[in-house]
Amino acid sequence: MERTRAPGLALPPYEPLVEGLDMENMSRSVVVPVEPPPVQAPPRDHLAWSLCSTLYSNVCCLGFLALVFSVKSRDRKVLGDYSGALSYGSTAKYLNITALLLNIFFIILIIALIASGTITVVNLLHHQQQQGDHPFYGPT
Repeated sequence: MERTRAPGLALPPYEPLVEGLDMENMSRSVVVPVEPPPVQAPPRDHLAWSLCSTLYSNVCCLGFLALVFSVKSRDRKVLGDYSGALSYGSTAKYLNITALLLNIFFIILIIALIASGTITVVNLLHHQQQQGDHPFYGPT
C-alpha cells in the first residue's frame, strides 16, 4: 500500500518520495530542532557542613581545613570552573567526614573513660567500707 501526498508538502526524512513528486516541488525550509545542552547541576561546596565542623568539632584543625576547601570550591563555582569546584568540594567533604568520625570516636572514648572511672571509684569506696578501715558515712 503506497501513500500519496499532494505536491508541495514536506515529507519526513525517513519516507521515500512518492512517484511523480520531484525535489523542485518540495518545500525548501527545514526546521532543525536545537536542544540546549543539558544543564549540569553545580557541584556542592559543603560550606555549611564545614562551618559546623569548624565551630563545633575542630579535631586536629580538620574542620578549618574543610572550611578553606569549601570556600575555594565556592570561588571556583562562581568563576565557572566546575571541575575545580568539584575537586575542592570533594576534598572538603572527605575532611568533614574524617572530622566527624574522629569526633564520634573521641566522644565514645570520653564516655568510656568517665564510666570506667566512676565504676572504679564506686568499687574502691565499697571495698573501703567493707574493710572498715575508714568508714564512709556519705554526705552530711
